[in-house]
Amino acid sequence: MTSSPNLLSNFSAQFDGRLHDYLQTTSDVPAELLEAVRYSVLAPGKRIRPYLVVRCCELVGGSRDNAWPVAAAVECVHAFSLVHDDLPAMDDDDVRRGRPTTHKQFGEAMAILAGDALVVLAFELLASHVRDRHLAGEMVLELAQRTGWAGMIGGQAADIAGQSQDPSLERTRYIHERKTAALFEAACRLGAMVGRGDADGVAALGRFGRCLGRAFQIADDLLDVTSTAEKLGKKAGKDVTAGKQTYPGCVGVEQSRRAAGKACDDAIAELHRFGTNANDLRELARYVVSRSF
Repeated sequence: MTSSPNLLSNFSAQFDGRLHDYLQTTSDVPAELLEAVRYSVLAPGKRIRPYLVVRCCELVGGSRDNAWPVAAAVECVHAFSLVHDDLPAMDDDDVRRGRPTTHKQFGEAMAILAGDALVVLAFELLASHVRDRHLAGEMVLELAQRTGWAGMIGGQAADIAGQSQDPSLERTRYIHERKTAALFEAACRLGAMVGRGDADGVAALGRFGRCLGRAFQIADDLLDVTSTAEKLGKKAGKDVTAGKQTYPGCVGVEQSRRAAGKACDDAIAELHRFGTNANDLRELARYVVSRSF
């Protein structure tokens, strides 16, 4: 089997071309805003979330062509979250994916507007490309709930509040579930939904995504204390400096590694019904917890 980094690299080349096409627009969009949006969402990345959308669609018998706009919508939400997280009022990062963050490149005001535009574009993509109106409505609701105040955005709020509180594993898990795992779950569920999977299949893939998101975020916490800025493409060691709620801060490095492995195993267990067709997702889960950058 092709390794996960190579799978993601090959997928990214195809997906990025599709994503670029969805960013074609009219002259009504201010030029600098369009440039900031494209800079943000087309930045080099692993494209794990779009990959999950497409593969979960295929696993339930759906067409990759139908999954592309859904994958683009999820990546727009992800990019929006990164743009806003990097702002001085939030995580205050100067570098993302090895290059200046959006607010460093275009200024804070334009970065805020680019993030706003990206999250709205996500719902526009779902509403305009999912032809079944009832399904489109269900998918818009799904993404809104995983993105909104009880999902990813709520997780970011809890993350900020947690910086002034003592380390708490319960609080850390709360943040991880919302800030990261919710969008992973949405990616998998939306892929299965657009692929017309049955309720059990959608639910199983959603649980896979949520467990994978947990593993991913614990691994990210570990990388912040064990890796370097050169490898990460962003500043290392920021979590400790900012007083963030993290797994290593609560239970140490070794127990965090065990927790990431357990989340990986839980994710893989949810793929049983899909047999060998899901082997790439099993490999992806293992890659998520073993990556060094």
